[in-house]
Amino acid sequence: MAAKKKAMGRGLGALIDDAKYEKKTVREAISTSAISEIDIDDIKINPFQPRVEFDEDALAELSQSIKELGIIQPITVRKIKNKEFQIISGERRFRASKLAGLKKIIAFVRDADDQKMLEMALVENIQREDLNAVEVAVTYQRLMDECQLTQEKLSERVGKKRTTVSNYLRLLKLPADIQVAVRDKKIAMGHARALISIEDENAQMKVFYRVVAEGLSVRAVEQLVRELNSPVKKELKKQKNPISLPEKHVAYKNKMTEKFATDVEIKRNEKGKGSLVIAFKDDDEFERIMNLIQESRN
Repeated sequence: MAAKKKAMGRGLGALIDDAKYEKKTVREAISTSAISEIDIDDIKINPFQPRVEFDEDALAELSQSIKELGIIQPITVRKIKNKEFQIISGERRFRASKLAGLKKIIAFVRDADDQKMLEMALVENIQREDLNAVEVAVTYQRLMDECQLTQEKLSERVGKKRTTVSNYLRLLKLPADIQVAVRDKKIAMGHARALISIEDENAQMKVFYRVVAEGLSVRAVEQLVRELNSPVKKELKKQKNPISLPEKHVAYKNKMTEKFATDVEIKRNEKGKGSLVIAFKDDDEFERIMNLIQESRN
C-alpha cells in the first residue's frame, strides 16, 4: 500500500503545511488549520475543480459506505465568508455525504487564495486512480498555464519525472477523435504515444481507425508506425504527385476510410475520370468490408 501511494506522486502534502488532525470548533479550526465538523449546507462547490463528471453508481456506493461507516478521510475546505466554506479537495466525498443525508461533515479548514486553491484542486485531481491519460494531460497543461509552472517545476510539484510529464502533454497534440478514444478507453496511452510519431494527420487517422476496428496491440501499432516513417516509404510518397481532388471527393474518401477502417484511394484526372480503390489485407477483411457495403445499401 505504501509503495502504491508513493507511485502516485507527492500529493497534497507537498502543497499543504503540516496538518494537526485534532477536532476543534469551527472558529478554532479557522485560526489553527485543524479538523472540524461543519454544516454540510454551509459548504459550496469549488469553481476551480477540474473534475466535472462524477460516476453516479460509484457515488451511490460511496454514499452507502458513508451511511455505514461515516467519513473516514476529511475533506479540505477554505472559509470564504461568515459561515460559508468552499471545497478545496474531496468534492466526491462531499457529494456522497449529501446523498447519504449527512447534516455535518468532517473537514480540514485552511487558508488559501484563489491561485493556491486552483493549484491544490488540480494536483488533487491528478491523484485520482481512475483518471485517464488525456485528463492527466489536460490537468498538467492547466497547471502550467494557470499556475505559471515550467515542465521542470511541474514535474517537481507532482512528483513525476520530466519525461513522464512531457509524454502526457504530447497527447494534447493528437486529433480530437484520438484524444476522445483515449478518454473513453477505446485505445491505450501506448497506442496514442505510437500514433504521435506519425507526422501526416491523414496517415495517423488511418492507423487509428485500424487500431479501433482490428483491436491492434501497441506493439503492432509501433511496427506500423516504423514502416510508415521508414525513409523508403517517405521517398515514395514524395514521388507521387496526384491531381488535387475536389473537396467533395476528399470528404467521401475520409468517410469511407473511417467506415471501412482501411486505406481508401480516389484517383481522378482533369476530365473527372478516375478510380476508387478500397484496400484489404486478407479474405476476412474483404468479407468485413463487403458486409459493411451491403449494410449501407439496405
